[in-house]
Order: sequence, then structure tokens, then C-alpha cells
Amino acid sequence: MTIDTLRRLLIFLVLILAQALVLNRIQLFHCATPLLYVYFIVMFRRGYPRWAILLWSFALGLSADMFTNTPGVAAASTTLVGFLQPFLIELFLPREAEENIKASAATLGLWRFASLATIIVVIYCLVFFALEMFSFFHWAYWLQCAGASALLTLILLFTLESLRK
Repeated sequence: MTIDTLRRLLIFLVLILAQALVLNRIQLFHCATPLLYVYFIVMFRRGYPRWAILLWSFALGLSADMFTNTPGVAAASTTLVGFLQPFLIELFLPREAEENIKASAATLGLWRFASLATIIVVIYCLVFFALEMFSFFHWAYWLQCAGASALLTLILLFTLESLRK
């Protein structure tokens, strides 16, 4: 195993354990839950194999599903976002950027990284809560849950990103 794979596995475990043991217990106003494990998908570098991103994303979602009792919801949502991430990162990179640039505020710039992370987190939250509710009868509550969770997730994601070197 390479150092990159071991580092990625450690981050995977830390984010899943933080989600399972701490963040799942937070529910502001009965609708906002931080879903910080999406940060793992945001951090993939450009040029990372797409099959590996899909595999990591599915494993992340499946692990989250096991701890949150949402059968398949997180797995489907993370797999979708993992599929979209390579295309989205290309939108925010300059054309002359190197092939394996990491997605971070230091390499992309704060504005580009914030835009990339916001798009990924909002798509994830919209799909996650749409699948969880599996109904659009309460669309206002769906939007409230997705929006509030995305905002809370982004606050924690940017906090972690500011602590990351």
C-alpha cells in the first residue's frame, strides 16, 4: 500500500467515526445534521482514477449507512457525488494546472475551493434528503433540511480546511 492510500484510509476512518459517534447526535431545529464525511469526496485530487473515486465514495456511503440506519441513502448519494467530482473539479481548475493537483483552499484558492465544496455538498444534501424522505409532499421541509444541513456541513468543512496544512 502506498502512503497516499494509507493516509486516505485514515481520513476515511476518522470522518466515519466522527460522524457516527459525534455528528449524528447533533440535530439543530430537528432538521440540520452535519454530514461532514462528504469532505472526503471533495478532497480527491485531479487525475485520481474515476473507478477508485467511485469505489471510495460507495464504501464511504455504505459505512455511513451502517451507522445512521439509512439503508442505501448515503451510499447512493455519495456514489453520485463521487461520479460528479472529477467533472466538477475540472470546472474550477485553470487549464495550465498540473495533472495531480489536490483540491484544497491552498492549491485552488479560497474562492474556487469554496465554490467546488459548496456545489458538491449542496448536491449531496439535496439527493440525500430526497432519497431519505422519498416524497415531495413536504417539499418545504425537504428544502429546509437539505439547506440547513448543507450550511452546517460547509461551516464544519471550511473549519477543517482552515486547520489543514
